[in-house]
Amino acid sequence: MAIIKSLILAAGLLTASTALSPAGIGNTAQKGTTSLTQVHNPRFVPNGPLELARTLRKYGAPLPRDLKAAVKRARKARNQKRAENEGADDGDADENDRGSVQNSPKLYDVEYLMPVSLGTPSQQLNLDLDTGSSDLWVFSTLLKESMVNGQTLYNPNASTTSDKMEGYTWKITYGDQSYSSGDVYIDTVTIGDLTVSTQAVEAAKVVSEEFTADSDNDGLVGLGFGIINTVQPYKQKTFFEKAMPGLDSPVFTADLKAGAPGRYNFGYIDDDAYSGNITYVPVNSTDGFWRWVSPGFQVGSAGSFNSTRIHGIADTGTTLLLLPDSVCDAFYSQIASAEYEPSQGGYTFECGDPTVPDFYFGTANGQMIRIPGSYMSYSKTDTGSSRCFGGMQSDSGVGFTIWGDVALKAAFVVFDQGSEQLGWAEKTL
Repeated sequence: MAIIKSLILAAGLLTASTALSPAGIGNTAQKGTTSLTQVHNPRFVPNGPLELARTLRKYGAPLPRDLKAAVKRARKARNQKRAENEGADDGDADENDRGSVQNSPKLYDVEYLMPVSLGTPSQQLNLDLDTGSSDLWVFSTLLKESMVNGQTLYNPNASTTSDKMEGYTWKITYGDQSYSSGDVYIDTVTIGDLTVSTQAVEAAKVVSEEFTADSDNDGLVGLGFGIINTVQPYKQKTFFEKAMPGLDSPVFTADLKAGAPGRYNFGYIDDDAYSGNITYVPVNSTDGFWRWVSPGFQVGSAGSFNSTRIHGIADTGTTLLLLPDSVCDAFYSQIASAEYEPSQGGYTFECGDPTVPDFYFGTANGQMIRIPGSYMSYSKTDTGSSRCFGGMQSDSGVGFTIWGDVALKAAFVVFDQGSEQLGWAEKTL
């Protein structure tokens, strides 16, 4: 999703010799599996206030006044920087260079790219893999020119396999009233070597300014549960729900990395990607999310375990870790330089502060996942600043915790839709 996303992935098939189902059936021949490997965008520049604001908007939470002001300043600085860079490109580029610049990554946009093929012949778009939503929607040729800002467009009329669903529409509206809407087509969608020939593709006819501004994100692939799909008059299945019958196992896994390409696998569990055992926790999917309950947390290796139950969702489409105020207070109170900084709208601390502790969260059966303290330095507050915006922020106003990528990249995570459970395992960090 253009507002939200921080993870966009590049698809590529990797050979896997064995499969393992959550029930423990292993060493079977691969029939229906694929693997997606991330490709890094070297020009990505993270910005804490912008990322926090995206997450709050996604879940309809109000933006505090401090954060609104910080976002306004960040957008102004971003736009100035882009204008400078584009001016430099225009002066140095030749005719061939300009042809490739349109789809090149821009500052402050997405960190990873995932090419997804739509239609016949295939049209490649960069989409966001998002377990926090359930629509597959894309920028399209149905949009007015003023709503497009470098995005690659899906053209249903150029696909011999597209079929418009007459009378069907979709619309997504977020807490800040940003929105996207349009028509629905049935078409072929391929991610890696995984193809769904009758996937509902939601082609945007209208997008708000917030989506237009995210020039490298062409849409998203929602991997939540279909109950929150927005197509009317009848909801449509997600890409994964359509693909599940052809997979060896009804699972996909996220093996995200810190500062390096990670991987998503569909249809199998790679035994070499984790250590120890996978601990499964039940998921409550009634609201369409991968919602689960952590039994508690611990700050630092020498700290004591706090058995506060934390209700939240696992969301690959959110970068930050949003936790209750009491948990944030417990964590940041251990960092000598930490403070809530009004000009940033969130917690910050000195980037090199040696007192930043590891953070542990419980899953089940006594298992705890360790998030290294280094993961909590999300971005510098300003160019040249010595202070960092914290990777953990308050979930106030959201109504639940969001286990975003700061937490997910600290573990090997199994999204088991067949049994509606999440699997957590330790891995080499």
